[in-house]
Amino acid sequence: MIPLCNRAGRRLLRVAGASQWLPLLSPPLSRGCHSGEARGAPSKATKKRGYDITRNPHLNKGMAFTLEERLQLGIHGLLPPCFLSQDVQVLRVMKSYETKSSDLDKYIILMTLQDRNEKLFYKVLTSDIERFMPIVYTPTVGLACQQYGLAFRRPRGLFITIHDKGHIATMLNSWPEEDIKAIVVTDGERILGLGDLGSYGMGIPVGKLALYTACGGVHPQQCLPVLLDVGTDNEALLNDPLYIGLKHKRVRGKQYDELIDEFMQAVTNKYGMNCLIQFEDFANANAFRLLNKYRNRYCTFNDDIQGTASVAVAGIFAALRITKNKLSDHKFVFQGAGEAAMGIAQLIVMAMEKEGISREDAIKKIWMVDSKGLIVKGRSHLNHEKEMFAQDHPQMRTLEEVVQRVKPTAIIGVAAIAGAFTEKILKDMASFNDRPIVFALSNPTSKAECTAEQCYHLTEGRGIFASGSPFPKVTLANGQTFFPGQGNNAYVFPGVALGVIACGVRHISDDIFLTTAESIAEEVTEEHLAEGRLYPPLSTIREVSFKIAVEIVDYAYKHNLASWYPEPEDKEAFVKALIYSTEYESFAIDNYRWPQAAMHIQDV
Repeated sequence: MIPLCNRAGRRLLRVAGASQWLPLLSPPLSRGCHSGEARGAPSKATKKRGYDITRNPHLNKGMAFTLEERLQLGIHGLLPPCFLSQDVQVLRVMKSYETKSSDLDKYIILMTLQDRNEKLFYKVLTSDIERFMPIVYTPTVGLACQQYGLAFRRPRGLFITIHDKGHIATMLNSWPEEDIKAIVVTDGERILGLGDLGSYGMGIPVGKLALYTACGGVHPQQCLPVLLDVGTDNEALLNDPLYIGLKHKRVRGKQYDELIDEFMQAVTNKYGMNCLIQFEDFANANAFRLLNKYRNRYCTFNDDIQGTASVAVAGIFAALRITKNKLSDHKFVFQGAGEAAMGIAQLIVMAMEKEGISREDAIKKIWMVDSKGLIVKGRSHLNHEKEMFAQDHPQMRTLEEVVQRVKPTAIIGVAAIAGAFTEKILKDMASFNDRPIVFALSNPTSKAECTAEQCYHLTEGRGIFASGSPFPKVTLANGQTFFPGQGNNAYVFPGVALGVIACGVRHISDDIFLTTAESIAEEVTEEHLAEGRLYPPLSTIREVSFKIAVEIVDYAYKHNLASWYPEPEDKEAFVKALIYSTEYESFAIDNYRWPQAAMHIQDV
């Protein structure tokens, strides 16, 4: 074997049969002599060879494959002769990314990269998570879902239809990965604030799971996006020849329930009772019903109800450090009474109970306004969740009237009604409170109840603002500059998933989401609060997720919720060992012997 150790000077290579010498632009990895970049890199074994390697996103490294890897894996000649480090590849991606002016084109660039080279995709995302999150998640993912028929390139996840009932276990066998730890599933009926997008809703599970990895460090090969296609009631999609889903009205009732039951059972039969199943963007009626049905039978949660609640309450906890009082001193008015509103309200009640007030007194501090006005006792057709928060008060029709009469300390918008927080409402809030709390949490940005600029200007800079989608910084005439806090569920679900997976939690209680809210709020510094931030910067979200995971592991073992034993002594080290690395792995080649005639190295 000809030694491949790097020597001073320029290096040339000629493989047997080649007519010319090629420059070695980066030293290849070899036994006993590693390049600086590869030194210490984990080794990976694979039975795949040749063309399959370059078409497998889990294995593909593009032009970062070393010479020895190219020869051993049978891909020499399938790649240009240049050797590029992963850092240089990131620069190439960014150069291409920056040529795109539309966010949808940027989304397609990143998703195409995910299909081609998974490690590089996550390396790019984690290089500037604050920059890329609005592209792979809200608000751009909403636009991507609307255009999913055009943006669709290759399958990412399983499409299970109502007509596959009775065969879901077989369909799960089609997925190439066996060790699935986390599933995000949607039926596409209530995508963000955009409504029924049917099969186009697949963009949501794909985007969510990308953040499981980018923000939480969950291994992407352990994640499975699922779209349950039961049809759509969206007439525009039903009449669109390019629509990629079932072209009939939504199937409901017994058949729908049987599909969900079979799906849950098939998943746990194949992947175990510890497999996390996150429900995402189901319509209100199904979301509450399915959560209550399955929460004590499976390892499951609903992000729209519980994840949104956790991140909103985290923001409220941070706001309390500005208002200098207790949670139970506040009165909340909600615009909207759906999944998000109910989840937030229930977690606020839990937090107030933890402060020491009764559940009955806590509920009296929460007022909800839906499409018919204030929810009051005696109003007809109230579901169980709304009945819980019905106030003993005369009916009021509009949000403006409710705010004027109730004089809340905080208003929370979760009904996807753009502009619901009018100029009058914001000015009234500023007149009642020294520091009014204004949370415009609806997604995407076009559905926000008010903008950050409107809140800060109309409250004379005294408003404590948070939103569901990102807003740019705001500078007032007096020179004050605010950086609006984004109440992004991505602060919650990646860390929760990592913690739950780490210790094998089988049932996820609301206490876990209250613990998560407290953990997020603790990461907000006084400097952040002074800038108007109620959440830690998105650039630190990996650290926040890690801390949440450690807190959940600690909580799970203390409350006998974990199923993996023995209990680890060093829980931080335990969780850290599970986190996915975006660095390339080297392929094991120690036992390979190069034939003398295979190649020639010349130093000049």
